[in-house]
Amino acid sequence: MHPSRQPLALPSELLALGEFAFIDVETTGGNPLADRVTEIAVIRFHADGRQTRWQSLINPSVSIPPAIQTLTGISNAMVRDAPEFFGVREELRALLDGAVFVAHNARFDYGFIKNEFRRVQEQFSADLLCTVRLSRRLYPTERGHGLDALVSRHRLGHFERHR
Repeated sequence: MHPSRQPLALPSELLALGEFAFIDVETTGGNPLADRVTEIAVIRFHADGRQTRWQSLINPSVSIPPAIQTLTGISNAMVRDAPEFFGVREELRALLDGAVFVAHNARFDYGFIKNEFRRVQEQFSADLLCTVRLSRRLYPTERGHGLDALVSRHRLGHFERHR
């Protein structure tokens, strides 16, 4: 089974708190004000236990720097015919609205999504849950709180860090 297709489930106690949208973005760089999104992936956990998975490459309308192409595996050719953010905004908003926005280093992903909505003259806000901060609170004596450390600590198997 492909690692990204492993069955996932949230504890019922967590779902009782509301719905959660786990999101990951790939970008042309690290500055949400200047750089652009090249890929978005979301898994929304609904209160009734259903999951909605969604992913799309995004045409950033700017060239992806060679170092970022190497890091993420996303090339200019891959996004050339992908929709721009405007074309996916309604579907993405439907997945995110009313859910807790969950990401590893959530301020990064949230900053990019918020700024992509701003660029198309739309507001976006959500409650955030950052898995880096959560890890630091749950495991204060552990040294590593990066994605690789979490995957190893919780024996989650092999996951690609990017994409």
